[in-house]
Amino acid sequence: MTGKILLGIIIPFIGTSLGAAMVFLLKQQISDNLQKILTGFAAGVMVAASFWSLLEPALESSEGMGKLAFIPAAVGFMVGIGFLLLLDEVTPHMHMDHQMEGPQSKLKKTTKLILAVTLHNIPEGLAVGVVYAGWRSGQAGVNQAAALALALGIAIQNFPEGAIVSMPLRAEGMPKGKTFIYGVLSGAVEPVASVITILFASLVVPVLPYLLAFAAGAMMYVVVEELIPEMSEGEHSNKGTIAFSLGFVVMMVLDVALG
Repeated sequence: MTGKILLGIIIPFIGTSLGAAMVFLLKQQISDNLQKILTGFAAGVMVAASFWSLLEPALESSEGMGKLAFIPAAVGFMVGIGFLLLLDEVTPHMHMDHQMEGPQSKLKKTTKLILAVTLHNIPEGLAVGVVYAGWRSGQAGVNQAAALALALGIAIQNFPEGAIVSMPLRAEGMPKGKTFIYGVLSGAVEPVASVITILFASLVVPVLPYLLAFAAGAMMYVVVEELIPEMSEGEHSNKGTIAFSLGFVVMMVLDVALG
């Protein structure tokens, strides 16, 4: 496995770790306004990455099917949506219920939050692994720069997730070092999922368009189900909308400039 691939699959993990490190800089919880901005920015990044880094290569990889080239992208996308829908049936949503009372209830909610964020990171690790597997095999529509852009985009999106895991734990009285470790571990599944995907590239490449679209569907589900409601609730929701726009543009620029 080349150094460029190893760097690419570790970048999203670095994003999560940096977000978790916010526990050393902030006193207690993230303010509502900052959380709206971070969540909105992450949502914009994921929407742009879903199209330019995943769906567009999926469509290009299927060009040999002629007018039916949309089938792998459409099927993979819907399966990705379905997978996350099933995941949400057995795990909690990522956002916190601020109205819950009592330290035990809050700690239980935070534990569920960590589990939810960790499980939602698996499709993102898969996305990076699939793109790098495609680039490594020389598939049409997939290049190293686009794979790097996706890794950077997911790292940006992972930053608030790392903070969303570590900060509530700190607010419940857990030591900073321990909360940081929990935040870091929530993102550790991503490079593992990426490496497994790349190692099984011989199985991945034949169904690459489906897997690219699957990752896009999974990411879009998280955006619509989790991030957009989080950034829009309460007052000053326009801050989340502006941050969404900025995140979308940043990811678009990364993908086009590096691709």
